[in-house]
Amino acid sequence: MSKIKSKIIKMIKLLIRFCLIILNDIFIIFPVKKNLVVFESFKGKDINDNPAAIYNEWTKKYPENKDLAYFAVKVSEFKKLKEKYPDVQMVRRFLPKWVWLMARANFWIFNSRTPNWWKKNKGTTYMQTWHGTPLKKLGIDIVNVKMPGTDTDHYKKRFVNEAHRWDYLIAPNQYSHQIFARAFDFNNTFLDIGYPRNDVLYNNDNSENIEKLKDRLIGNKNANVVTYAPTWRDDDYKTRGIYNFELPFSLKEFFNNVDENTILIIRPHYLVKDAINISGYEKRVKIMAEEDISNLYLISDLLITDYSSVMFDYANLRRPMLFFAYDLDHYEEELRGFYFDYKRDVPGPLVQDVNSFYNKIHEFNEIGNFKGYDKQFNYFYDKFCSWESSNSSKNFVKVMRGINNER
Repeated sequence: MSKIKSKIIKMIKLLIRFCLIILNDIFIIFPVKKNLVVFESFKGKDINDNPAAIYNEWTKKYPENKDLAYFAVKVSEFKKLKEKYPDVQMVRRFLPKWVWLMARANFWIFNSRTPNWWKKNKGTTYMQTWHGTPLKKLGIDIVNVKMPGTDTDHYKKRFVNEAHRWDYLIAPNQYSHQIFARAFDFNNTFLDIGYPRNDVLYNNDNSENIEKLKDRLIGNKNANVVTYAPTWRDDDYKTRGIYNFELPFSLKEFFNNVDENTILIIRPHYLVKDAINISGYEKRVKIMAEEDISNLYLISDLLITDYSSVMFDYANLRRPMLFFAYDLDHYEEELRGFYFDYKRDVPGPLVQDVNSFYNKIHEFNEIGNFKGYDKQFNYFYDKFCSWESSNSSKNFVKVMRGINNER
């Protein structure tokens, strides 16, 4: 019965897709509407990241165009996001109004890929912001794709076909510019302006703002905050879209090595946020999968990560980082591979076992930093943060205005 039901659902989805494609083919015949902008973040899961920063700047700079600015969101997330962001105009993805707006949009501003079967109007400018400086292999550089629901050849083909539709692509640094050009097979216009989402790290990095954020997010403006933000493991899944997660260190031992005023924030990938057990530590551990990660950066005194691109963004604050890479050999050699020498170039201590991890946590608790990493950190900052500033959003909006002025 379940197989029959699954087949019926699949057929219904294909029929809906077919109808949407027909509507799209009709609507894109019409000319675009000037200053109509559709924003989208992580396929409609939230209103955040680079598209949100650009939306805020666009509607601030040109308030007369706010009624023409839409954030596309998933139907399942619409109610929650509308309550969270009541002033943002939203449209539900893959419903008739969305089809019409997408077909008539002056600009698409997204941070991840769109379905290859979805066509854009010849007058629409597709501006891709992407969502991180690459540490792990991307696009056609991935040797062996192990994600459920696809294989290596199909994944690469879809990736390249999508990237060829991008008219503009943001690069946060020269390193990313070079990798994106090759891994995405991108040959249109780069915007070498840094990430708009990181403007806030330069504008709000002061004690008053940080205390307010700590009070709002964790209820203690004077707390010491440690954030653990691991990457997700592409190959560790139960079924398509359902991934496993196990905290690689003991909460009991962690809190034995910090003072009583320390709060641990766990920032998991959204695919594993419901698989984390913090029983007994609910008052000292906060799982924050949906909070704007820039706010978490700002309140964090220490960032713990492994292979996540959060390291590149957090480095803008020039604060200490600890790298707990307990499965490094598997991750580096078998799963995704790295673009640079991870062991040599990460801007902080690299540990691979729990005893070393607790020792470094204790060291940080004692001195608030890690000894002997200044030179390494400065090299990292110069390489990956040199294009970042407080004005990336403004520079992006200037490009948008320039595109319209040329028409």
